[in-house]
Amino acid sequence: MKLIPTQDNPAPAGGFPALLRAVDGMTIRAARWHPEGPCVGTVLICAGRAEFIEKYFETVGELLARGLTVVAFDWRGQGLSGRELSHRSKGHIDDFSIYERDLDAITTQVLEPFCPKPWFALAHSMGGAILIAQSRAGRSPFARIVTTAPMIDLYRLRAPRLARALAEILDAAGLGGAFVPGGNARGLMSHAFDDNVLTSDQARFERFTQIVARAPELAIGDPTIGWINAAFRLMGDFADAEYPRRVLTPMLVFSAGADRVVDSRAVESFAHRLKAGRVIALPFARHEILMERDTIRSQFWAAFDAFIPGSVVPDQPLAKSSIA
Repeated sequence: MKLIPTQDNPAPAGGFPALLRAVDGMTIRAARWHPEGPCVGTVLICAGRAEFIEKYFETVGELLARGLTVVAFDWRGQGLSGRELSHRSKGHIDDFSIYERDLDAITTQVLEPFCPKPWFALAHSMGGAILIAQSRAGRSPFARIVTTAPMIDLYRLRAPRLARALAEILDAAGLGGAFVPGGNARGLMSHAFDDNVLTSDQARFERFTQIVARAPELAIGDPTIGWINAAFRLMGDFADAEYPRRVLTPMLVFSAGADRVVDSRAVESFAHRLKAGRVIALPFARHEILMERDTIRSQFWAAFDAFIPGSVVPDQPLAKSSIA
């Protein structure tokens, strides 16, 4: 199982790619890297919807420089992992609990045999929602979780009750495998930089598009009706005021002040109610904090280094933080 570098996005040296098999037979692509010097623990990168390992090469290198073993993988339905449907552009799922089968495969086949503890997780958007649900259920193997723009609720959803009801009706009618109304196989990658909602950093945005141009099989399109219905069910659970109080894994939550994908106010409200959590707002960040400008990313890394015990901070200085 290969990794796909580009000229502007080289793969960190020494990676071990692998193809795993979940308990239900779904294939999951994963990769791990080990630091050259002493190791202080392991970080599992849990990507967001429509993402893939290659998008996190820069982040992998930064974690390795901190003396951390790094594991990354593609959720089922995206990247080079298997698909629930024959249409590879449809990252379909019937229920978000199914994603925990991917986490179980990573834990038993990669973390347990190859990766030193303590184990930490770095999760984005959909990945953050999945890890929050796993922790709330008492099944998290991680000592601490860092999550950027977790998918607690969607940004300014028009007529949210109607949208949720429509998704449930269409899913029940057997249309769960279709794209959401108005959706297509191109998804977010159909937007030019000036119209994108992911990042204000043009170089990182173009690096992402170059990866997809070289390996279009990595990309998926807009959500399916079944996926969005499953997402609505999970986000409905998050709306319960008691839900975050039962999430016991220590958690550092970042909200993006200029987010137009998830609702940053909902993220902050949820995180403030966590028993063992802290929220940091990055006022000018768009949804993809780890793809943002260096001034924003330096704020993220300063907080990460303070939260993850034992991290070895690289020699290069961090920019002065203006965390709100």
